[in-house]
Amino acid sequence: MHVIILIVISLAVWGYFIHASRKSRRDAVKNIDGPYNIPLLGPLHWAYGVTPQNIFRKALETKEKYGYMIKVWILNRLVVISADPEMNEQLLSSIQHIGKHQLYGVLHQWLGTGLLTSNGQKWHSRRKIITPTFHFKILEQFVEVFHQQSAVLVQCLASQADGKSAFDIYPHVCSATLDIIAETAMGTKVKAQTNGTMDYTAAVDEMTKVTAWRFFNTHLHSDIIFTILHPFKKMRMMKNLRIMHEFTRKVIKERRQTLEQSLAENSLETVQNEHNDVGSKRRMALLDVLLQSSINGQPLSDDDIREEVDTFMFEGHDTTATALAFTLYLLARHPRVQNKLLAEIHEACGADNSRPCTIMSLNEMKYLECVIKESLRLYPPVPMIARQIEEDFKYKHSSYGEGIIPAGTEMAIILFAMSENSPIFKNPAEFLPERHEEMNAGTSFHYIPFSAGPRNCIGQKFAMLELKVVLIHVIQAYELLPLGQSVEPMLGLVLRSQTGMQLGMKKRTN
Repeated sequence: MHVIILIVISLAVWGYFIHASRKSRRDAVKNIDGPYNIPLLGPLHWAYGVTPQNIFRKALETKEKYGYMIKVWILNRLVVISADPEMNEQLLSSIQHIGKHQLYGVLHQWLGTGLLTSNGQKWHSRRKIITPTFHFKILEQFVEVFHQQSAVLVQCLASQADGKSAFDIYPHVCSATLDIIAETAMGTKVKAQTNGTMDYTAAVDEMTKVTAWRFFNTHLHSDIIFTILHPFKKMRMMKNLRIMHEFTRKVIKERRQTLEQSLAENSLETVQNEHNDVGSKRRMALLDVLLQSSINGQPLSDDDIREEVDTFMFEGHDTTATALAFTLYLLARHPRVQNKLLAEIHEACGADNSRPCTIMSLNEMKYLECVIKESLRLYPPVPMIARQIEEDFKYKHSSYGEGIIPAGTEMAIILFAMSENSPIFKNPAEFLPERHEEMNAGTSFHYIPFSAGPRNCIGQKFAMLELKVVLIHVIQAYELLPLGQSVEPMLGLVLRSQTGMQLGMKKRTN
């Protein structure tokens, strides 16, 4: 009995000192509202029952009660959750507060510490050498790949286009974007749409799903706990990692050998001028740029390059697939927008696709761009980004006044709710592409589907061109029909719908 009393007293004293030690942090954020936090334990009553399926509804209810910025304590961790454009602008535009949240550590075994997951000097160095990979001249070469793989997608969708059956468009566009990013990033074909390199494509798909699951389950962020609680999933994950890393290393080795051979022959154009198995000119891949890059005079190692290539593969297919699927879903349910878009496509490319869609003509298709922007506003593929505040973040806000977010705070920026708190978006729940014709929301922190500031998405121009080309091909070939269930957004590594992105299709006739 005495032992139990001693344990209780010890825990109470320990709890008191923990609570007292964070008094200065509590005082610093006392002007930010939030649900009641049980001492030491946090807002258990608020968090109880939150799932990936209901988190968006829960977020809206919380916003109505506490506003667009709230604080919560989870044990000794202070978390500030913000959908406030004014606060988010100050944080994201800062060059000091660019540290990624610790939850990105879940990706380290897959991506290492590449551009997405690195911090500090390594991030600055990688950003500097990777930026040229998205130069206009290189992107221009990729447009041909976008067209070729989009044509394959149109062929693969033919069996679904009976005009009366609903189906989930997401798996189809996901395979297409995987084909595109593999060819543009690595210069190799994985043939995901036609069941080509099955081991690699299946490994990417399965790894993406298990990573998203771990992201949402906080206790599984620890690799040790994940291994103990789910040993078979861990074994499966390691097998998929081996498949993906071996595939990437093999491609890097082959491309490096080709580059070294071209250098020995004193002809840097050899790589680009070689012809592949279908007789077309081989293009510069993002990998080729990395192979010719260096940091402080030293070339990147194969492991350095693998980190970045794997990051391209991770970031460049799932997010774009989600954007495509939601956009096609919205077009299927808004025939006025679909018809207006089709008219612009015919004007730019010809009703029979007789005029090639170059990068210049793609940039001139303004309504198509508005459609994509509006879809990204309603359904941002990355619904949330997170930062680790490593030194006190001082802000000045029209509602909260001057204040400090103390060092050690975890900051979650909620993108999916930001446009609801924006005076520039009238009727925010409606799909109205024309709103982007009347304003330049792209320069405002009220609209940041590609994030913003120093750590914005480096591949956003690539993504926009890819989205445009794929949409042009699909809309030209098929009329999209409002069939199937409505989307029910759910939180994942990227935005998902628990009902899929369902629609119907009917082949167009000239």
